[in-house]
Amino acid sequence: MKTPDFVFDMDAIRHQLRQIADADTGRTAAPAQVRKHYREANRLLWIDQAGVDSRADTLVQRLHTVGEQGLSMHIYHLDAIERDMERLRTLDFEGERNGINQVTARLEYNLTKAFTRYAAGQRFGFVNPHQVFNRLDIQKQDSTGKVLRYRGLFDMAMDLPTNGYYDKLMAQVAHDSVGICLREVQPHGRYYEQLLKMLPMATGEERRRILCNMERSRWRLHQPIPEQGRFILVNIPAYHLYAHDTDSLLDMRVVCGNAETKTPQLTSSVQWMEVNPQWVIPMSIIENDVAKRAGDTAYFQRNRYHIYERATNKELPVTSVSRDMLLSGKYKVAQQGGAGNSLGRIIFRFPNNFSVFLHDTSNPGAFSRDQRAMSHGCVRVSKPFELARYVLGDEADEWLLDRMRISMDLTPQTERGQRYVRENADKLKKGEYHKLVGYVPVKPHVPLYIIYNTLWTDEMGVMRSWPDVYGYDKVIWDHL
Repeated sequence: MKTPDFVFDMDAIRHQLRQIADADTGRTAAPAQVRKHYREANRLLWIDQAGVDSRADTLVQRLHTVGEQGLSMHIYHLDAIERDMERLRTLDFEGERNGINQVTARLEYNLTKAFTRYAAGQRFGFVNPHQVFNRLDIQKQDSTGKVLRYRGLFDMAMDLPTNGYYDKLMAQVAHDSVGICLREVQPHGRYYEQLLKMLPMATGEERRRILCNMERSRWRLHQPIPEQGRFILVNIPAYHLYAHDTDSLLDMRVVCGNAETKTPQLTSSVQWMEVNPQWVIPMSIIENDVAKRAGDTAYFQRNRYHIYERATNKELPVTSVSRDMLLSGKYKVAQQGGAGNSLGRIIFRFPNNFSVFLHDTSNPGAFSRDQRAMSHGCVRVSKPFELARYVLGDEADEWLLDRMRISMDLTPQTERGQRYVRENADKLKKGEYHKLVGYVPVKPHVPLYIIYNTLWTDEMGVMRSWPDVYGYDKVIWDHL
């Protein structure tokens, strides 16, 4: 017996839903979860025997605002949703593709896909930076071109949608909580609101830049950047460091990683400093620069490099260590601390997975350049002692500060420090001053953020546009 034109056939609708799911090639998490839901013949979320109700209207109303947020209505199939809602409500079922069961299945699927995609995107971001940036730069590959290792470029702990989150979203539809959910997932914060206000008047490249930075502000970091308090922020595109305090700001120029050895985005906290540190050369630099000079005594002496066996920390003669030995990982190459060291006279240490740090430099002339992507990944700071004083806080011991000054070949400020210099003039001439102080703990630890935002406030609090030095805006835009 033929089913009447205006009567739902639930078996036929579920069959249509499975067919739509099988044809859906969306590669992101939201489409995958929607496909899973309807392939497993779960119940309909939006439509019942009475048709489609106000929950769908609430979603459609929200989707009409996505243009104000710089998003495309096209990806939500809003036109198709509205056409099918009209067909269902006016019983306009004509043609093989637009029968009641086909329209119902198509509308159900598109509503769920649009809702989950929009809600998850606003709540967590539409781009997963861990996936995108940590598979961007090849660090090592074999002779056949197979990638062995990518360079890590993003390490900020953040909320990401789980299967359980999508299950919760679908449950909210069933429980008539669509409006509440759509309000709860909206991004918030002063920075996002600033960008949102800038968007209506922006065009072309400026508009794309705003949209990329709005996407960054959707990422829900476990350690979010505070709007006040004590913290250090390095913005890579600005080549600038901002050390915030309750009522003051220390800012300085910095040098960041070059295009081949980019400075990673990360969150951490400065926990200790080392004055006149030894530089243990990273394996990547040994592979690219040092190993080919194996046995070159003049090169190692000129750079004050020493070779040590890792297992025993025993120093070995340069002439006894071959290129293959250096590349084996069983030996380390280190540069003595003091004047001329690549790390400068002080380094600021913080836990991270990349062996990058904030540090002084033996090449201060680089700070006069506008384009300062020149390091192997670490951040070189132009005001190292001022930063040291900042991290120690207002209660810093003056004698400790003077010992650091003397060790860094700076003029002491206290009478005790000046007397020490006078009484130890002969020792200082022999270069022994760098041993006056070494490890300096930072308590409490100072939160650190190394970010990449091409729209960010400068030291005067003015929102400025910065060059996309690593091309990350383009990467985000392509994924958006």
